[in-house]
Amino acid sequence: MNTVQTLLDAVKDIWSQYHVHPFVLGIRDGTLDREKFRYYIIQDYLYLMDYARTFAIGVAKARSKETANLFAKYIAVMNGELDVHSGYMGKLGVTQEEVETAKQSLDSLSYTSYMLRVAYEDGEAEILTAILSCAYSYEVIAKKMVADAPDSVNDPFYGDWIRGYASERYAGENAVLLDILEKMTGQYTESQLDHLKEIFVACSRYELAFWEMSWNRKL
Repeated sequence: MNTVQTLLDAVKDIWSQYHVHPFVLGIRDGTLDREKFRYYIIQDYLYLMDYARTFAIGVAKARSKETANLFAKYIAVMNGELDVHSGYMGKLGVTQEEVETAKQSLDSLSYTSYMLRVAYEDGEAEILTAILSCAYSYEVIAKKMVADAPDSVNDPFYGDWIRGYASERYAGENAVLLDILEKMTGQYTESQLDHLKEIFVACSRYELAFWEMSWNRKL
């Protein structure tokens, strides 16, 4: 069994909860309270700052030029994702000053602190594993939204979010990350794979907590 499948099997029960969470269902159905989404957009913007820093540490930890370039490229990819957020900020009337003075929620801070700890203490494969729980789960969530409610992509407000994460372009970016992780871990021992599972499970639990935090607008 390959590494990615091993990781996905370890979080199957956690990821299944994403699809039935009221925040996710609200995006899919176009019924989510805009104030909840506004809170989410601000918190996710703050989260992405540390997410990009995790990629940056990956550049320093990379053992090959190929991997260093991969991590560096995804720092630039993050700028594209932040552009999407900026579009929603305009729609929701969120100013740059508001974002810069916003307080990161405790759940989000715990999540990014964990990712950064992994980045500082572990190697390139572990960093990639921590990153993937967010990157790949968003693709899985969005594609299931489209499968369950095909017209969701046409929602005048949430359609942009769904189309972005369900797009072939986004899937292609994830495919590169998944392929590199497989290559990195081809000779990993059972103990090393167990450590990767521990990281992936922890970050997946944090993802679920992020949806819950956003639903409750919890600081």
